[in-house]
Amino acid sequence: MNHRFLTGSAAVALAIGLAFAGPALAQAPAPAADQTPAPPPHPMVGPVMFSGYVDAGTSVNFDSPANNYNFGELFEDRANSFRMNQLVLEAEKDLDPAATGMDWGFKVEGLYGTDARYTHSIGLWSLETHSPYQFDFVEFNAQAHVPVIATGGIDFKAGIYTTPIGYEVVNATGNFFYSHNYITNFAIPIKHTGILSTTHVNDLLDLWLGVDTGINGFLPTHSGDNNSSEAVLAGFGINNPIPNMTILALAHVGAEDPYNKSNSSQYFSGAGKAQDGNRHTRQIFDVTSTYKINDSWSVANETTFDKDDLGVENCANRLTCHSGATAEGTAFYGIYTLNDQWSFGARGEIFRDDQGFYVAGFGSAQDFMRVEQASGAGPNTVYAPGKATYGDLTIGANYKPPLPPLPLNAGLTIRPEFRWDHAWGTPGSNKQFSMNSAGVNTSNDSYLFSVDAIFGF
Repeated sequence: MNHRFLTGSAAVALAIGLAFAGPALAQAPAPAADQTPAPPPHPMVGPVMFSGYVDAGTSVNFDSPANNYNFGELFEDRANSFRMNQLVLEAEKDLDPAATGMDWGFKVEGLYGTDARYTHSIGLWSLETHSPYQFDFVEFNAQAHVPVIATGGIDFKAGIYTTPIGYEVVNATGNFFYSHNYITNFAIPIKHTGILSTTHVNDLLDLWLGVDTGINGFLPTHSGDNNSSEAVLAGFGINNPIPNMTILALAHVGAEDPYNKSNSSQYFSGAGKAQDGNRHTRQIFDVTSTYKINDSWSVANETTFDKDDLGVENCANRLTCHSGATAEGTAFYGIYTLNDQWSFGARGEIFRDDQGFYVAGFGSAQDFMRVEQASGAGPNTVYAPGKATYGDLTIGANYKPPLPPLPLNAGLTIRPEFRWDHAWGTPGSNKQFSMNSAGVNTSNDSYLFSVDAIFGF
């Protein structure tokens, strides 16, 4: 293990030590309760709130692959090394959920760290550096509430925004686990550039409708999108059909594959001829449900089906490859909250990549965006072992130590987890995990122990 891994691991250990030292430091008695309204959780300048956090951690791969790559992961893809995944600063004015008249808001969120390799909008600082540490605007949007048509009015969002599709999100503070499921990594968008509306028909039903430049697209230009076709996001949300349950069913349909002038790409070209990405669509259908059983227990499920009309099967004989690719998956979550400090969770997932089109690994810092933009091979080291069914079983905990009062209401969350991945391939296909020095994957199983610390302020 290298010096950087040991140094980073020491940093995480220091954070854990601070966490367990916290109770001993927090000796001051709690003040008597009064009727003064609670202060805002973060600093305010007028109606604008400022906040941020740092998320850093490490993943120990018990097989120690020769390429130091955790296949099946994107954001936590480096084995046995320490990474600062996210340094996030936000400025936002939220819409008032109880507004009966016009209201406005905005959100600007900048992210620096290794996660930015996968959050870029196409063409927006996406190939500026070969360093794994990059900068991105995850959110840059304006919002408005208009009290028309429906009982609860309509909320609009325009600009760059993270996708509403799926259970897991970009921000580390919004997820129970450090690692992500296959659906989040490979099947659904990360963010959009466009306009999105949410119509609050009544307390039970919301209708979603938006138009954007596609999955991770930016401006509708050659450099800001990989094709010249828009995409549509539509669906509905059901709030409390039974108490404490929500259901969100969304679809995203549009041309996502770039136009290629040759058939050199296994991802975007048809056998023996160039393909026009504007004439083919990728359809994503996702249903996410959450249910809080009681104050201690909550459960969730996400189920996804994807179809790419231009996707090409990853196979050796290009002339017999299947044109068109599909994938489907489902993930289940259970979370138990013991007290204000400790909670425990489990995630189980099955994800089928029917043609070996969706699941891949990206060895260099620019690989993912080069594939997104079809901007040439460059120094690519893209791993695509072939079609397979993937299983992910993750168990973990969140620990929020009772630290003494800190400036900016700062707090610490530590998230240890153990993850087991298994892949069922087809006869003759390569194995998916643990690449050796010869560049050959040697196992259908992966075992990771990961831990990160989120310091929020």
